[in-house]
Amino acid sequence: MTNHVVAIDQGTTSSRAIVFDGDYRIVATGQQEFTQHFPDSGWVEHDPEDIWQTTVATVREALDKAALAAGDIAAIGITNQRETTLIWDRDSGRPIHRAIVWQDRRTAPLCDQLKAQGLEATFSGKTGLLLDPYFAGTKVAWLLDNVPGAREKAEAGKLAFGTVDCFLLWRLTGGKAHVTDASNASRTLLYNIERNAWDDELLEILNIPASLLPAVKDCADDFGESSPELFGAPIAIRGVAGDQQAALIGQACFERGTIKSTYGTGCFAVLNTGDELVRSQNRLVSTIAYRLRGKTTYALEGSIFVAGAAVQWLRDGLKVLDDAAQSGAMAAAADPNQHVYLVPAFVGLGAPHWDANARGTIFGITRATGPNEFAKAALESVCYQTLDLLEAMDADYRVSSEAPLRVDGGMVASDWTMQRLADILQRRVHRPRVLETTALGAAWLAGMHAGVWPDEDGFSSAWALQHCFEPDMQPGTRQQLIKGWREAVRRTLT
Repeated sequence: MTNHVVAIDQGTTSSRAIVFDGDYRIVATGQQEFTQHFPDSGWVEHDPEDIWQTTVATVREALDKAALAAGDIAAIGITNQRETTLIWDRDSGRPIHRAIVWQDRRTAPLCDQLKAQGLEATFSGKTGLLLDPYFAGTKVAWLLDNVPGAREKAEAGKLAFGTVDCFLLWRLTGGKAHVTDASNASRTLLYNIERNAWDDELLEILNIPASLLPAVKDCADDFGESSPELFGAPIAIRGVAGDQQAALIGQACFERGTIKSTYGTGCFAVLNTGDELVRSQNRLVSTIAYRLRGKTTYALEGSIFVAGAAVQWLRDGLKVLDDAAQSGAMAAAADPNQHVYLVPAFVGLGAPHWDANARGTIFGITRATGPNEFAKAALESVCYQTLDLLEAMDADYRVSSEAPLRVDGGMVASDWTMQRLADILQRRVHRPRVLETTALGAAWLAGMHAGVWPDEDGFSSAWALQHCFEPDMQPGTRQQLIKGWREAVRRTLT
């Protein structure tokens, strides 16, 4: 039996497919970027056909590079940008509108209206989430109310809703599987995470017909198989998890109290709370970390909307650097006597502030400020925002200061950024040997369920440290920097 597994990692700015061998080593990768659409201020959309076509193309590319056929693959695992919302026609499979991306803020007025009606406690009590445009539920309501004919078709049972994983499963299986997993369902604002079921009261409040919704499975489960014409033969799909939960799994954070932080387009810190559903008092969200063998593991999560996207803005918007990889060297060369703060609220501020109307600000600019200082401010903003999240987590759950932060994502390749993160947090930062932990988590779910990879204990024993960053900053310097950050945030909040 083959022990190769393919992970589909469908992200916010690109789709990737990675082939792993039996020792969790990367054999081959395919990747394609796709267009971001910004039709209005605070609106972010994707063309669903771009998502689909790049996904299929990258799987084919990875298989070709690995010199493997479909029959050599034990299973496919899927991980995806969460909360991004699609509705499609059940007969044709065609989406009724572009996908509304998790960063999109168009439903802020609806969220404010629901809060004014005193309904946030109802939603948070059932879902663990806050009433924010980030989550999928209000996006579904917007599509039904704003796409001509959508509500009538939905009420007639002719439409299907799904997050990106669900849409890909529908397409991969030729429309045979309208399913999602518990981790993605928990991000919709429609799923009761205590009962592990869609919630009729929340559906009624948002006026969403239950017929739109997919079935919900464990993260490691039988999700069907790909249509044979896609890759030359059917491949079983055996694992699905939202990207941040997949990263938690890929970092082998199976023990209560372990914590990881992923640095991609945004930044997401997730703390495993075991079988305890911790209700945050500090504006974090409670969520399902994963569900395996029918047993639910919960997590506290803090979501930062802009991390690597700030560096992309420097590259594509201000054009002060040519490549994101330059940012660390530029930050190291910045004037240490200039304290420039970037609060990257380009699409509002996430946890623990949750201000959908805040917009990006820069403080401390002088005539001497240049590209290096902007790069440093962008990278430091990620460190400060992570500090905000971990302090909120500590207040909710008493996170041990001895517990290292396991990190992953594109930004962690920068030694300067990771050292500054350790300094600002006053905590050890562990960078693993395998940086593609999100894809690895999805691959492990599929490989484990397919019977070719070991269980949690066996997988955890294979986790390997590449580098430990120890905090090395004078306390007075650290406190001065943090004080400046907090003043910048205070001035930014609306």
